[in-house]
Amino acid sequence: MADAPILSWENLSLQQGGRWLFTDLGLHVGPRDKLALIGRNGAGKTTLLKLVADRIEADKGTRSVQPGTRIVMLEQEPDLSGYDTLMDFALGGDDAPPRFEVDAIAGQLGIDLSRSAATASGGERRRAAIARALAMEPDLLLLDEPTNHLDLAAIDWLESWLQRYRGAFIAISHDRTFLKRLTNATLWLDRGSMRRKDIGFGGYEAWEEQVYAEEARAAERLDARLKLEAHWLERGVTARRKRNQGRLEALYKMRATRAAMINPAGTAKLGLATDEEVRTKSVIVAEEVGKIYGARTVIRDFTLRIQRGDRIGVVGSNGAGKTTLLKLLTGEIEPDTGKITLAKTLNGVMIDQQRALMQGDRTVRQILAEGGDWIDVRGVRKHVQGYLKEFLFDPGIVDMKVGVLSGGERSRLLLAREFAKASNLLVLDEPTNDLDLETLDLLQEVIADYEGTVLIVSHDRDFLDRTVTVTLGLDGSGDVDIVAGGYEDWEAKRKVRQPAGGKAKATAQAAPPPPPPPRATKLTYKDQRDYDLLPGRIEELDGLIAKGEAALADPALYSSDPARFSRISAALDQTRAEKDAAEERWLALAEQVEG
Repeated sequence: MADAPILSWENLSLQQGGRWLFTDLGLHVGPRDKLALIGRNGAGKTTLLKLVADRIEADKGTRSVQPGTRIVMLEQEPDLSGYDTLMDFALGGDDAPPRFEVDAIAGQLGIDLSRSAATASGGERRRAAIARALAMEPDLLLLDEPTNHLDLAAIDWLESWLQRYRGAFIAISHDRTFLKRLTNATLWLDRGSMRRKDIGFGGYEAWEEQVYAEEARAAERLDARLKLEAHWLERGVTARRKRNQGRLEALYKMRATRAAMINPAGTAKLGLATDEEVRTKSVIVAEEVGKIYGARTVIRDFTLRIQRGDRIGVVGSNGAGKTTLLKLLTGEIEPDTGKITLAKTLNGVMIDQQRALMQGDRTVRQILAEGGDWIDVRGVRKHVQGYLKEFLFDPGIVDMKVGVLSGGERSRLLLAREFAKASNLLVLDEPTNDLDLETLDLLQEVIADYEGTVLIVSHDRDFLDRTVTVTLGLDGSGDVDIVAGGYEDWEAKRKVRQPAGGKAKATAQAAPPPPPPPRATKLTYKDQRDYDLLPGRIEELDGLIAKGEAALADPALYSSDPARFSRISAALDQTRAEKDAAEERWLALAEQVEG
C-alpha cells in the first residue's frame, strides 16, 4: 500500500499579470518522493514551489499538509538583507536550525560563515543557504536550482547528502546529471497544466517526445494555420533534439581528431604544431605559461594551441584558477612566465553569468534591436519578432518589460542578443545558470553551428559532455589537465591517474576515440532514395529560407505591403518546418545506415 501524501494541493490555480499561470493543478507528494520539476522558463516552476512552501497565496485550491511536516525551501537567490554575517543569516528567522548542525554542514561545504553577508560571493551565499536549509532537518525539501554558483566538489557533496536523505524533495534544476542521479518521479509543468510520471528524470525526454507525438497526431485534425501557430515549438523540441544527436556524432569525430593531436607524453603540446595548416588555423597559442599570485602558483607550465572551431571547456573547483586561465587565454591579463599569442583577427564576445545589462525597465525590443523592428544577426538582417522565435520566445513579448520576465527568460534574451553579434571567439561563463532544458538544447545547437572558437567555463557536466572538444581541468595545484573530450573523459582520466594514497599529477592525456559504429543496415529502395536525395533538398530549402529572410530584411516591405510581408513570413515558417522534417528523416535514415 502506498504511503499517504505528506502534502497535497487540489484544484490549485493562480493568476499572474492578468492571466492564469496554471489552473486546477493536482499535486501529491509522498514521504519518499524525489521529484524533478520540469518546465520552460516562465511556466511557473518557482512560483509553484513558493505555493508548496506557503509563501504566497493561491487564487483557488486547497492545500493539505500532514501534521508535523517540516517544509524548507532553498531559494535560487536567498535574501541576505538585514544580516551582518552569513552565520546571522543561517541562524536567522523564526525557525532557526541548531548552531552545531549549521557548523557541521558549513565545514563539509568549506564555507566560512563569519564572512560579511554584504560582500559574500554567489557561491558563498549559496553554501550558507544550503547549510541553513539542510540543518533544519526538513521532511520536504524544495530546491530551486540548487547547483547554481556551486563548484564540482560542492555539487558532489550535495548529491551524496541527498542520496542519503530519507525525506522527500522537489527539485528545479537545469543540471541533467544532478536530476538523473537523484530523482524517482517527474512533474512536468506545461502550458498551465501539470503531468506526473513515476520515472526519474532519466526517462523524461522519451516521455516528453511521446506526449508531443500524441499531440501532433491530434493536431492533424486542426486547421493548418492553427497547427502552425500553436505547435511550432513542440515540433521544434523533438526535431532539435534529433538534430543534436547528429551533432553529437560530429562532436565525437572532432574529439577523436583532437586526441590524435595531443601528445600523450604529458607536455600538453600538439603533435602537429609545426604543420603550416595547423599554425594558420591557430587563434590562441599558450607556451609554457605561468601565473602567480603572492606565494601561490595558480597556473604552471601551461602549453596549448587552440584552433579555429575548437570548443574548450574549463572545469575545476572554485578558486582553482578557472577565471585566471580564461583571462590569460583571452588576453585580459598577462602571464608572469611564458607567452600567450592571440590571432590579430580575433574578435570576441563575452557572455558572463552576471546578466548585468538586462535592465528591468527596458523592453525586449530595446534590448535586442535598440527599439526598432530589425536586428543584424552576424551580418544578416532579421525581423526582431522572427528572431525571438528562434530563441523559443513567443513573438508577442517584443514590447514587454524585461523586469516581468523570469530569470531564465532574461538569460535566454541575453544569449539571443550576444549571439547576434559578429564574432569569431565566444566566451561563455556559466552559461547554463537559470536556463530550462529546452533552452539548453537550443544553446547546444547554436554552439555546434558557431563557426568560431568557443571557451566555456561551466559546472554543468552533461552540457560539457554535449558541447566541448577539449576539457581543461584545474585542481588548484597549478597544473592543468588537457583532455580531448568532455567532463566524463576528464573524470575518467583523473581516476586512472590517481595513485594509491596519493595525489594525482595533472598531465595532458588524450581520450580514446568513440567506439566504432555497428555494421550498417541495408535500406529499402524508398529509404535509400530519400537518404540520397534529402541532402540536396535540405540545401535547396536552405536557399529558400535565405531568400525569404532577405526579402523580410527590406525595412520598407512591412509598411508598404503588409499582406505580402505576412505571406512571405508564413511561407518562411512552412519552409523551415519542411527543412526540420527533412533533417529529422535524413538523420533517422543515417542512424540505420551507421547502425
